[in-house]
Amino acid sequence: MIMISVSNPATADRPSVLVVDDEGINLELLEAVFSKSGFNVFAALNASEALDIFGTEEIDLAIVDVMMPGMDGYELCMRLKNLSGKKFFPVIILTALKDRQSKISGIESGADDFMSKPFDNKELVTKARSLIKLKELQDELEHSEDVILTLAVALEARDPYTRGHSTRVGDISKSFASFIGLGAKDQDQLRKAGILHDIGKIGLNSTLLCKEGKLTPDELEVVIKHAVIGEEICRPLVSMRNILPSIRGHHERWDGKGFPDGLHGEKIPLNARVLSIADSFDAMTSKRPYRDGMTVTKAMGIMKQERDTGQWDPKLVDIFLEMNSSMGAGVS
Repeated sequence: MIMISVSNPATADRPSVLVVDDEGINLELLEAVFSKSGFNVFAALNASEALDIFGTEEIDLAIVDVMMPGMDGYELCMRLKNLSGKKFFPVIILTALKDRQSKISGIESGADDFMSKPFDNKELVTKARSLIKLKELQDELEHSEDVILTLAVALEARDPYTRGHSTRVGDISKSFASFIGLGAKDQDQLRKAGILHDIGKIGLNSTLLCKEGKLTPDELEVVIKHAVIGEEICRPLVSMRNILPSIRGHHERWDGKGFPDGLHGEKIPLNARVLSIADSFDAMTSKRPYRDGMTVTKAMGIMKQERDTGQWDPKLVDIFLEMNSSMGAGVS
């Protein structure tokens, strides 16, 4: 038995809740509570029906009973979370069990809230609205993040010689972060920082970017600003705040002769040091209008030399050399 609410123009903008309980009377109560509170309600008597609904309907939140035959509420919660991928999907677990272990199991399953039966109708609806609001904010953040990441790639595509550079730098940075043992969060942040590291060049003309030879003092001043401009572009997004130091600092040097702040040694954020190496490596091995791309072997040889002249963190360069050697790219 699956009871599905049918949306129409009058209800299409209402939040949608999936309620799951194997007791028909409990399910009817949940339907009545949320329908009266202005929700579109999708109801299921078991986990299998719930998963079917979740796969075909736009659901904002799930209310799940724990004690159900077959797949229980904890497992269903985990399945719903996994099916949502990286998107935030809130789940409230309901149960008549009041022991400590039941609550721990609910938390371990990924539930966002845990309520004991009998529950207060107003409290349940209030919690549901709060979690849906949080979901909306998360969705807006994700959309804004996607827009700025897409913008970075689109800007880069103006020049056939730089097309794909930022995406490659992001991938290299993530792989390097994994190799040195940084966690999944840092790896993802470095991938995003790699994609966005040059977004501050949005106002630079292609003639300056592709200039062969030494820049004039005025030209150098313009180029130096791109790291700061990139930081300012990304600053309004709260979700980007952890990658701002990497964007600003990816042109700093180990010896303190870099820009924009002249940081040196370990005063340069670790992720910025990782990004700097990945950026330089891809720049050297990519074709430019004034030169062909270097072989990996030659690029790694140059990086080994410049490691000793203060360009990069020497320990990180050694690890980067090791990573490339382990992938079959030896240095002559």
